[in-house]
Amino acid sequence: MATNNVIEIQHLKKHFKEVKAVDDISFSVKKGELFAFLGLNGAGKSTTINILCGQLDKDDGKIFVDGLDLDKDIGKIKPRLGVVFQNSVLDAKLSVLDNLKVKAQLYDLSKEEFQKNLGFLASKLDFKDILNRPLFKLSGGQRRRIDIARALIHNPQILILDEPTTGLDPKTRILVWELLSSLKASSDLTIILTTHYMEEANEADTIVIIDNGKIVANDNPNNLKNKYANDFLRIYKFDKSLPSILKKDNIKFSENDKMLEIEVENIEKAKALIVKYEKLIYDFEVLKGKMDNVFLNITGKDLKEGGI
Repeated sequence: MATNNVIEIQHLKKHFKEVKAVDDISFSVKKGELFAFLGLNGAGKSTTINILCGQLDKDDGKIFVDGLDLDKDIGKIKPRLGVVFQNSVLDAKLSVLDNLKVKAQLYDLSKEEFQKNLGFLASKLDFKDILNRPLFKLSGGQRRRIDIARALIHNPQILILDEPTTGLDPKTRILVWELLSSLKASSDLTIILTTHYMEEANEADTIVIIDNGKIVANDNPNNLKNKYANDFLRIYKFDKSLPSILKKDNIKFSENDKMLEIEVENIEKAKALIVKYEKLIYDFEVLKGKMDNVFLNITGKDLKEGGI
């Protein structure tokens, strides 16, 4: 396995009767990167993650984590992983503190190390005031923060996040991402993320899109947008004659009370339009294509409508 790859998946297969949930996929995750794994419900990504975490047996293929073979070294691999599943694994009857103590005990953390990690996470995720509160009395956002703290309490090298911020209020989402960005920068933490928030996926170093059990794209966000999504020229201030001139020139655009928007193939096309109509355009910006468009153009499916 390449030394800079912390995860290597080779020809992974998992079938459920006639359904090829994971159909001969291969990809790698580099150490210290934010890796986004995108796909609709049933595409195969949760199956892949469950196999990686040792929760589900594979049918075929190989998985290496930090050079260790999943088939032979699952006991050594699990302590290196921190996992936030879609559904919470916290004990609702226990307090926040006791839930985190139980997880720490599983990995033989010393009392000093536990207190240090707890203090850091409680401060970053803002749960100092609810440490003694039972889980069933917490809001959904508070429970999600504790899920993330539980995954990080033993200082894993790899953090796997399955829809970590779904349903969270904007303030909590910001808290979570500030912590993750800080850890990624300071400790070289590798983060594997599934999400349907495209602004989160857009921050990834690498994006893999899986559809019907097969990988259909694997690249960085900028390359994917350049290849699969058009750009947009937004014109905010313009001569009142511009819309009619664009129609006459057979240039398609959308219009509202704030702007005109023209979809263009690339930046060069936008530049050409700006030059052509420079005397009629007073204020504008050019926006890169969006990951929503990338996903739609690659799979023919809308990520927001189809779920993830």
